[in-house]
Amino acid sequence: MTVGATGKPIFERLKPSKARGQNFLIQPSLARRIVEAAELNVDDEVVEIGAGLGALTDWLVPSPARRVVAVEVDSRLASFLRERFSATNKVEVICADFLALDLFELAGRRPIKVVGNLPFCAATAILLRLGRWRTLISRMVLMFQREVAERIRAKPGESAYGALSVISAINFSVVDHFRVSSGNFYPRPKVDAEVLVMTPKQHTGTTIGEGLEKLVRASFSCPRKKLRNALSLALKVPSERIEYWLKEGGIDPAARPSDLTLDDFIRLAAVCSGASS
Repeated sequence: MTVGATGKPIFERLKPSKARGQNFLIQPSLARRIVEAAELNVDDEVVEIGAGLGALTDWLVPSPARRVVAVEVDSRLASFLRERFSATNKVEVICADFLALDLFELAGRRPIKVVGNLPFCAATAILLRLGRWRTLISRMVLMFQREVAERIRAKPGESAYGALSVISAINFSVVDHFRVSSGNFYPRPKVDAEVLVMTPKQHTGTTIGEGLEKLVRASFSCPRKKLRNALSLALKVPSERIEYWLKEGGIDPAARPSDLTLDDFIRLAAVCSGASS
């Protein structure tokens, strides 16, 4: 069993941690495809999340990128990565939980590119945190559990469409995606994965903040209910007032949350913000 471009073996002493939900990427051709999707050039700095055994790092080293910051929470793996890539000064290994880091401090030359085989248990939290740093990022290539990826890229009216779809769309556009079968990992997970290629959105003339996220989460708190009733229950606001806000935002009070586009939510958030100020 090998990993990465050089075909180096996976050491038996580096057993995957069940507690951390570790599934190592073991298919070199897939690792190369992920790195190629980042479209790296000589000015790029890359932050790799969840470097593991270095499957992606191994392809990042010979890439045109000028610097790679590999973040790995497992101290065993971080030590292994430092030893493995000690011959190059291109890779800096940081042993830390990515969710505890400040990307403003981590990033050198900006904007950066982000790649990673994300741990399934923390993938959603990582994506939401990256959304708050989107101005630092030019492109992301991230691997998620397939079900989560489908929710991220879902469109209005699709069964997977929900709060995560809208909140993700606030900050990023999915420009490409491809499925990854479970056989590309060790140990083999029970579900397939999916790689999403994303670019940040630049909002102009629109305030995007916590108020919009709060509204989106409230809207999908009861996804089977009509939007008027779902918001009334979640926000503890009389339904008559909610109906007024919806009409002011040009939204049918009888609509369901899954019918609304991102632009609909932005208009509604503006109305709600104006009504509460």
